[in-house]
Amino acid sequence: MSKALFGHVGGPDPRMVSEMRRLQQRVRDLEAELVRLQEENDALAAGLTHDEDVLVLDREPALA
Repeated sequence: MSKALFGHVGGPDPRMVSEMRRLQQRVRDLEAELVRLQEENDALAAGLTHDEDVLVLDREPALA
């Protein structure tokens, strides 16, 4: 019982702190990836036009 109390009073578990930092970094990485993909999606969407309810890419005919 005294070990349990000492562990609780003694401060946070280093493994928990390490895991928390790892997860926080993973969240930051995923948020950055989300922003990058949204920007890429916006750029791709800007290259599309609507032509009679059909999406058409704005490209040269030879590349279409």
